[in-house]
Order: sequence, then structure tokens, then C-alpha cells
Amino acid sequence: MRHTAASALLLPPVAWHVSTRSPSGGGNCVEAGPILDGSGRVAVRDSKDRTGPVLICASDSWHSFLSALRRGDFA
Repeated sequence: MRHTAASALLLPPVAWHVSTRSPSGGGNCVEAGPILDGSGRVAVRDSKDRTGPVLICASDSWHSFLSALRRGDFA
């Protein structure tokens, strides 16, 4: 997976989403969302540390990761 790391404070705006399957309203989960700069990149962060480190993935890498999760590749 192609990715980089950044601080949440240095990112352009992100449309953050928490999984609907997340317990406790997303308070103990990860959040992910597209970076709203037209790059197609996806940011991922710890919902408990919203100003902490952020993993940034290329769109194709993120979608490959999600497909692998759905197939159960990490079970």
C-alpha cells in the first residue's frame, strides 16, 4: 500500500467518516475520509487522537485494502 504519514493539523480539509459498525459512536475506532484537495487520497486517523498522526493512502491502495477486508483476507 502506498502511503505517507502527516499531522492532522497540517492536512487540507478531510471528509471524515466513522464506520457505522463502530461501537460507542466511533469513540474507539479509526476514522477515514477523502482529502478534499482533488488528489483522490484518503486519510486515516485514530478517533481518540484527532490531532495526532494521520496515514495518507492513494485512492487505489485504499480501495484494494477495503476489498481485502471484505474478502476476509485478514481473518
